[in-house]
Amino acid sequence: MAAVERHVIDRGDGASVELFQAERTGGAPMGAILFVHGNQGGMLLGAKEAADNGTLLRFSSRLNVTAASVSQPGFGASEGPADFCGPATQRAIIAALDFLKAQPAVDPARIVLYGNSRGAVASAMVAAQVADLRALILSGGVYDLKEAYQNSAPGLQQAIIREAGTSDEAFLERSALYYAHEIRAETLLLHGQYDDRAPIEQAETFAAALSQARVPAALHRFECGHQIPLEQLTPVLRDFLTSVLAPATATYH
Repeated sequence: MAAVERHVIDRGDGASVELFQAERTGGAPMGAILFVHGNQGGMLLGAKEAADNGTLLRFSSRLNVTAASVSQPGFGASEGPADFCGPATQRAIIAALDFLKAQPAVDPARIVLYGNSRGAVASAMVAAQVADLRALILSGGVYDLKEAYQNSAPGLQQAIIREAGTSDEAFLERSALYYAHEIRAETLLLHGQYDDRAPIEQAETFAAALSQARVPAALHRFECGHQIPLEQLTPVLRDFLTSVLAPATATYH
């Protein structure tokens, strides 16, 4: 059975990036999935959350893939400061993807990037820079940060001001809507119909932009808010992941 191992890798600029990984054992190289966490309610656990709650082992064993999670700058043991999904966070995710591609158990052409909430914001930007992702899963993200900032709660506005600033350049560096034509990976958007943190219109607009750019993209709406219940999420993930990543005989419960 796979075990979860912790790694500290270089971001490419001397800063450390924390990564947890459950690697499948034996056989030919298979796919991999990299999780990018959300805000975590201020607990700053980073990638350790997916290791501790069993997510990595569950995905690895049931899909027969390598499952990994990466801590964004300012979370876990990844060196900060946090930059609200900006260039440093994007470099950390790219470094984690490069680490996975070099693993003997991983087929580098079959890697899925899965970002949740602020992790989705950064992952969408990474997908515009990494051309060989097999697929992209984005849950509860925003893709035009300036528009989201103007209509968000004061707490979120303060986080954006503190970590990113409000210049046009800062917003553009974190708004995948304007880079949809650069994305190549098949994309699954997951979004709560009543999300009060990331309005459903953000996902709808981004899905339309991807389709216009001829990117295979699907938006799945859930009858919920920002947090998608596991019982609703599981069958959607199972169908998508088994089609893009896992052998036909694999199951996800």
